[in-house]
Amino acid sequence: MKLFVYHTPEDTPSDLLPDCAVVIDVLRATTTIATALDAGAEAVQAFSDMEKLKSQASSWQTDKRLLAGERGGLKVEGFDLGNSPLTCTPEVVKGKRLFLTTTNGTRALQRVEKSPCVITAAQINRQAAVNYLLETQPETVWMVGSGWQGDYSVEDTACAGAIAQSIFQQSDISPINLFGNDEVIGAIALYEQWKDNLLNVFRQCSHGQRLLKLKGDADLQYCSQTDILNVLPIQKEPGVLVSSK
Repeated sequence: MKLFVYHTPEDTPSDLLPDCAVVIDVLRATTTIATALDAGAEAVQAFSDMEKLKSQASSWQTDKRLLAGERGGLKVEGFDLGNSPLTCTPEVVKGKRLFLTTTNGTRALQRVEKSPCVITAAQINRQAAVNYLLETQPETVWMVGSGWQGDYSVEDTACAGAIAQSIFQQSDISPINLFGNDEVIGAIALYEQWKDNLLNVFRQCSHGQRLLKLKGDADLQYCSQTDILNVLPIQKEPGVLVSSK
């Protein structure tokens, strides 16, 4: 297994795909996806284009679907939900499909959707992603951060570092054979620096600052927790994520 970290979907090689892609958008798309599936959602279908989302959703029974959308951190007008994982309770999402579009995470999913395997990870389900990778041993693994409109985001890289560090500690693969690019080493170093106080760095980072201005500190507190859910979202068809349980 060879690990690669790419800070944004734009950083990924344009002419290649990995054996397994791990899409990361800690604040907040992949945290929301994991939470919704853990709460019993039938699936989460991700779209970067809002009009395509509306078209696809219109073919579903209204009592079996939820439109979830965010732009610039704010809930899309007319949608049922925004992009807060705290709204994805069993009472709201159980048995329903979330049609989800976000500023960043859904773009990252679209970039790698043709890979043989696509999973999503966040800090809250980090170990579930690690366990899957250790069990399946894909030859190449891309951990793709979502960033913010094409720019680097520290929280996604820290999560990638948390995954890489755990794989390194639980496998007998040497660093030379495991680490595919320098970004993996940097991501592990970043996570090591902040692992005991992720909430603090989330509040300092640019995306966290945006959420704080939108009264989103409760989301930051939730998203900064490690390994609180044992759920692995996995793509069953392009853009459609289900629980691997």
